Amino acid sequence: MLGVIKIEYIYAGLLLHNAKQPINEENLTKVLSASGISVDAARVKALVAALSEVNIDEVIKSAAVPMVAAPAAAAPQPAPAAEAKEEKKEEKKEAAEEEAVEGLGALFG
Repeated sequence: MLGVIKIEYIYAGLLLHNAKQPINEENLTKVLSASGISVDAARVKALVAALSEVNIDEVIKSAAVPMVAAPAAAAPQPAPAAEAKEEKKEEKKEAAEEEAVEGLGALFG
């Protein structure tokens, strides 16, 4: 039994299709070999045979899901407590920087 065609083989077929190259045993073998994949000739033959019956452009169109931007309100909002905590950290950091500047000013004053 041949088993399932590996995804790498399907990707190679899609790459050839996108490059407008024929999806045949020779081209699939070249793409897979160039990728460092150990090529199984039986899987290559099975994929070529399976894709010969498929209109790849139609399959891609029917499988494509339109991308819609999520509304801003749906985006997760940070908790108010987390915001307040972050503001306090920034205030403490600014106060420490001011003290450091004042301390340096005393050295040169």
